[in-house]
Amino acid sequence: MKQTHQKISRRTFVRSAAAAVAVPYVVPSSALGGNGRPAPSSRLTMGLIGLGSMGMRHVKGFLQEDDCRVIAVCDVDAGRRNAAADEVNKQYGNKDCARYNDFRELLRRDDIDTLCISVPDHWHSLTAMMGIVAGKDIYGEKPLSLTISEGRAMVEAVGRYKCVWQTGSWQRSTAHFRFGCELVRNQRIGELQRVEVGIGGGYNPGGGRPTVNRIDPQPVMPVLEGFDYEMWLGPAPWAPYTEKRCHWNFRWILDYSGGQVTDWGTHHIGIAHWGMGCDQTGPAEVVGSGVFSNDGLWNTTVDYDFRCTYDNGVTMYVGSNNHYPQGVRFIGDKGWVHVTRRGLKTNPKDLVKEKIGPEEIHLSRPSGDHRQGHRRDFLDCVKTRAQTIAPIEVGHRSATVAHLGNIAMLLGRKIRWNPKRERIINDPTAGRMLSRAMRSPWHL
Repeated sequence: MKQTHQKISRRTFVRSAAAAVAVPYVVPSSALGGNGRPAPSSRLTMGLIGLGSMGMRHVKGFLQEDDCRVIAVCDVDAGRRNAAADEVNKQYGNKDCARYNDFRELLRRDDIDTLCISVPDHWHSLTAMMGIVAGKDIYGEKPLSLTISEGRAMVEAVGRYKCVWQTGSWQRSTAHFRFGCELVRNQRIGELQRVEVGIGGGYNPGGGRPTVNRIDPQPVMPVLEGFDYEMWLGPAPWAPYTEKRCHWNFRWILDYSGGQVTDWGTHHIGIAHWGMGCDQTGPAEVVGSGVFSNDGLWNTTVDYDFRCTYDNGVTMYVGSNNHYPQGVRFIGDKGWVHVTRRGLKTNPKDLVKEKIGPEEIHLSRPSGDHRQGHRRDFLDCVKTRAQTIAPIEVGHRSATVAHLGNIAMLLGRKIRWNPKRERIINDPTAGRMLSRAMRSPWHL
């Protein structure tokens, strides 16, 4: 009886999703029969979509896992696509890895259990939603989405379709980040009063900091051979091709991303929320200021400082490194904890030697064998159907703070936020910035 109910709910989801995503795709037969999931003892098959800097790291990382078999790769850049496939074939000693330019062709395969998605931010929601509909479990890179509305749609789809999701916020799989947050949650620094999140400033792909208030448009160029620029743009507004628009540099253009605020910010904001106990909520108010580049192409912030006030009385400050030191600093009435990728510092110093007692708060740890932490946790959870260390709600709430910070700085005014309803209060202009139109034929 239970199995029959699950079949019906999945068919219902596919019908509703087909109406919501106006692009053709095929749902594999495994998504419509039984629970469509691999047996716990089986080897998981994987397809990777997006093969740039982070994507190629994932190719090499998942190839190290004996119970994961990479069978397909996809990228709109033929050079990257071929390099990834060659890496896979070298590992397995064959020429079997399939190569795709259009991710929808990869999703049509019913022999793929899992996806690793590392595409530019403006593609996150579409590739994820179609992957969920196709019955795949997903490791999806951060920031979770380009907009808050897209992120919420992704969260709802994951829950409705029972997809195992791992957000690529890998710091949560690192012991010293977890321990630092446990010190805070167990009040080793007393009552938490303030959190400071320091991340990098703006970036200029041409070298050095962008020159603000200077229009210097990049030259229009012919599209490089083997690069499907139309597909790369996808749902984003049409723009003429220029070399520095794409690949790594998309991060510094608001049509495709949110700059360092969303790129690095979601890593450290997620850790801040972990220590604050705010994984399922968000701030009530966000206000701040930012200096936005005006180089004619890059237009994200090069310097920023915004303040988030939470209903529990804690204030979180997020800014570039000339405002706050890199990492996350938790400040209480009896000391502080400062955690970065380089390690953990505390005041008093002896806090680093503390032990968290069996009856105290212990935060989630990655499951299974931690040779690779975050990736390993994802594979283990796909098999057990357990919740990952960085589930989609966590990724969404972290990205939401970054998006609200950008909205507040772009408009130059305080944003009042209802974290339960996920609505901006009494500001229709700001409210319209929770979502963005997508270029036809793409839309959610």
